[in-house]
Amino acid sequence: MLNVFTLANGRLFQEEIDSLDELTPARPVWVDLEDPTPEEKGWIAVKFGLVIPADIIDDDLEESARFYEDEGAIHIRSDFLIDDDETPRNVRVAFILHENVLFSVHKEDLPVFRLLRMRARRIPALIEGAKDVLLKLYDADAEYSADTLEGIYDDLEKVSKKVLQNEVNDAAAADALAAIARQEDLNGRIRRNVMDTRRALSFMMRARMLNADQFEEARQILRDIDSLDSHTAFLFDKINFLMDATVGFININQNKIIKIFSVASVAFLPPTLIASIYGMNFQAMPELNWSLGYPFAVVLMLMSAVTPFWYFRRKGWLN
Repeated sequence: MLNVFTLANGRLFQEEIDSLDELTPARPVWVDLEDPTPEEKGWIAVKFGLVIPADIIDDDLEESARFYEDEGAIHIRSDFLIDDDETPRNVRVAFILHENVLFSVHKEDLPVFRLLRMRARRIPALIEGAKDVLLKLYDADAEYSADTLEGIYDDLEKVSKKVLQNEVNDAAAADALAAIARQEDLNGRIRRNVMDTRRALSFMMRARMLNADQFEEARQILRDIDSLDSHTAFLFDKINFLMDATVGFININQNKIIKIFSVASVAFLPPTLIASIYGMNFQAMPELNWSLGYPFAVVLMLMSAVTPFWYFRRKGWLN
C-alpha cells in the first residue's frame, strides 16, 4: 500500500496511490509504503529517482547500517511499538529523507502513524516539512510508550490485588504469573523502543540536519524519553516483587501438601510398628495365650495413630 501526504493550508492530507499516473502529479512531503510491492517500489524509482532496497526492513541488519547517509539521502531505521492484546511487538521501520521528502517503509500499520495522521489533519501548522514529520513521529512514539506504561501500571495493580489481598490457589497463581510475564515482556519492549528512539534523535542532532527550532524540539523529545526511564525501572522492580510473591505463594501451597504427607507418615509409623511386631509369625504366638491379645493390639494401634494427630493439632501444625 502506497500513501502520499501533501501539505495544504498547514494541514496534512492523505491520498492512497494505485498507479504511477496518480503518483506523477503529487508533490508530497511524506510517502508511506506499507508492505510495498515491487511495482510500487518501481513507481518511487520513476517518480523520485530513489531505489528502495529489498532488504531495507530486514531484522538482521548490522548496527552500523541503522543510521547513515548515502548519495545525499539520509537513512534511519527505527523500531516502533505495537501494544497488541495478544502479541506486543516491535516493528522495524525504515526512513529515507531524500530531496525534502520523507519515505517510510514498514510491513504493517502502526498506531504511532495513525496518531500522527489524525493530529496532522486536525491541527493546523503542525507540520511544515519532511523533517517535521519525522520528529512528530518520534514525539508520538514517546507519547505512545508513556500511555502503554500507564496501562502496565493499571494491569499490575489488578495483579497486586489478586495476589496480595486474596488467598492465592494454584489456578490464581498461574493466571498472575501469566499476566506478570506479559507485562514484563511489554515493559522490556518499551525500554528497547525508547532506547532506539533516543539513538535516532541523537543521530539527527549530530548530523546537523535540523534547524534551531527542530533541534530544540528534538531535545524536548529526549527529555520526555529520559523521564520514562525511571518508570520502566520502577516497573521492573514491581514486576520482580510480584513474581517473587506469587512464586512464594505457590511454594507455600506445595509445602502444605508436603506437610500433609509428612504428618501422615509420622502419625502412621507407630501403628505400623505395632502391627509389624504383633504380625510376626512366632512359633508360639504370645497373643494366643491371652484372649484379649488381638483386641489389645488393635486398640494400641488406634491410640498410637490418634495421639500424634492430637499433638500436631495442638501445636497448630495441621492448620
